[in-house]
Amino acid sequence: MRAHIPSYEMLAPKTLEEALTRLAGGSGEWRIFAGGTDLMVLLEAGKLTHRRFLSVWRVQELRGITFAPQYVTLGSLTTYTDVLRHEMLRREFPLLAAAAAETGGVATQNRGTLGGNIVNASPAADSPPALLVYDAEVELVSTRGARWLPLREFYTGYKTTQLRGDELLERIRLPRETAGFKPYYRKVGTRKAQAISKVCFAGLRNRATAEVRIALGSVAPVPLRCLKTEAVVLQGGDSATALAMEIAPIDDMRSTAAYRLRVAQNLLKEFLDA
Repeated sequence: MRAHIPSYEMLAPKTLEEALTRLAGGSGEWRIFAGGTDLMVLLEAGKLTHRRFLSVWRVQELRGITFAPQYVTLGSLTTYTDVLRHEMLRREFPLLAAAAAETGGVATQNRGTLGGNIVNASPAADSPPALLVYDAEVELVSTRGARWLPLREFYTGYKTTQLRGDELLERIRLPRETAGFKPYYRKVGTRKAQAISKVCFAGLRNRATAEVRIALGSVAPVPLRCLKTEAVVLQGGDSATALAMEIAPIDDMRSTAAYRLRVAQNLLKEFLDA
């Protein structure tokens, strides 16, 4: 059943201050609408339960990609197309570019945003595993101030995060510590393109510094940085068993838990053998 459009309300603040002021006075009744690629699907299906939204698409403070000596900072409205068109970003953070290329079709890449992908908190999202292995941080802002959180601490459960009702995600920050790392990214879905992932794997390995980073999507209630598996890999232990103990795949309409576990272990082996 399609949604009844007149029952929804949307405002379009032009500045970050205006958006935050509206959030502060709304007691959680207002929610942020960025690119809308997920919300419009729910609207079309008649499953968008929340009714009042703030479209921040025109808020320029939420845009831009800035390189500094230690970090690159991305506005939360950075689209997948922005990522793919940015030469320095593609060169230093190839996993993020790979994730952007795997996300939907051209229309979704033009409109979908990194901030929206993060805040939507789907365990099957394409960009969070890449962001997790790059040690991404997110800046949450409100009229009360701003706070930075490691992305791996942002997710608290299935579709739940540390984002408060009066906050929005303003920026994403990535340390520029990628030199010497060999990247690996694989998304396994029902078909090659425009499919929700059954398993998504992002990995970085630097043999010179004996460092390894592993993150997966669609195998737990949240996008997961596999710190315990990383430790076992560095100790030369049974990494496949460690991964099986750290992830928690489920049966659903797209796949089975057993299939996801086997694929995740195979991808881990492929990453480590590369």
